[in-house]
Amino acid sequence: MGLGSRVVAWFGRRYLARSRNHGFALSRLSYLPSATLMPLRRIGLDPVPELGRKRRAEPISKLKVPIGLNTWLVTGHEETKAVLGRTEGFSNDFDHLVGNTGVTAEQNPGGLGFSDPPVHTRLRRLLTPEFTRRRLARLAPRIDAIVADQLDAMEAARQPVDLWQAFALPIPSLTICELLGIPYADRADFQRLSTARFDLVDSADSPLSAISESLDYLRTVIEKKRGAPDDGLLGMLIKEHGDEIDDEELTGLADGLLTGGFETTASMLALGALMLLQNPEAAELLRRDDDATTPFVEEALRYLTVVQVAFPRFATQDMEIAGVQISRGDVVLCSLSGANRDDALGAGMESFDPSRRPTSHLAFGHGIHRCVGAELARMELCTAFPALVRRFPAMRLAVPPEKLAFRKTSIVYGLEALPVLLR
Repeated sequence: MGLGSRVVAWFGRRYLARSRNHGFALSRLSYLPSATLMPLRRIGLDPVPELGRKRRAEPISKLKVPIGLNTWLVTGHEETKAVLGRTEGFSNDFDHLVGNTGVTAEQNPGGLGFSDPPVHTRLRRLLTPEFTRRRLARLAPRIDAIVADQLDAMEAARQPVDLWQAFALPIPSLTICELLGIPYADRADFQRLSTARFDLVDSADSPLSAISESLDYLRTVIEKKRGAPDDGLLGMLIKEHGDEIDDEELTGLADGLLTGGFETTASMLALGALMLLQNPEAAELLRRDDDATTPFVEEALRYLTVVQVAFPRFATQDMEIAGVQISRGDVVLCSLSGANRDDALGAGMESFDPSRRPTSHLAFGHGIHRCVGAELARMELCTAFPALVRRFPAMRLAVPPEKLAFRKTSIVYGLEALPVLLR
């Protein structure tokens, strides 16, 4: 197995562990009422019709959640922006879930998404400069090479090829390794030393112990960079901020970037490739017109909205939003997939239009918790999609569309596999 394959396998096992034990895939909560899981359910690429009906009738509505919390579901575009854009009166602190919900403090995934100002403000201020277009430009040649290498491997592989394994998984995983500045010599250790975190099905050890072992490896990477910082993201943060950010904070940021930037982009690559297979006109447009790439990617981000629900917001005071009274202690969940289908964005938002002018969609969230890696994801998507359809113009599904397996109830929506014939 080559080094690139080992890195991809590492990320695959990492996702499996996270999805089974940290709530990204919620199939283990299937005992919940159907109405509770409705915002996470889809029919193919589309949210269930009930979500659209709910948005049109009541863009902020009660959601029945049997965990002792008064919960609101926000499905309207402007209403979602109002909730996510509000800095006072809401908290994202994970500790609000600890207690009568059955969640423990040890299950806190950490990172920017579950922190509040001033901690969030300070960490975001340190991280944001590393994600400007100017800083990310250094990655463009490597992203080009990563995509080209995967396409070469697909061309040499026996057909059919699983685009999920051969295309969607490796591109973001290898890109993030480049971003963080993990040396190639360390990438094999990245897999070997983290085995306990991923082999959870057959392991009798606690999942949290396995996760801790993986985080311990990240700490060793950061300790090495303290002594010899390089030009990767972790090295740059150490060089520019020194002791202003400690090793635990760096570990949490690295872990968040690995999981968040990997899973969401991988799902976008797989689902976007499926859309191209189902829309030959869009694929042809990408093949012959470079200017068609950005509109396609932005429309795909809006239409697919792979992160279906934003991080929960906890009301810390009584307030009114869009005429709805929200009380202190209430939980507010924003349906990004619902908001991005709102006709407030324009006409025909329930349909996919690759020539649509980019909209103010919420695929990356909104406000202070908007995805810090949005520009990196765009770079990967804008490179990968045109390259795929240009290399394999005759690509087609290897199974009937109805045989494709999608995730059932997942915060990050996606496919289980995408088998295709390339020739």
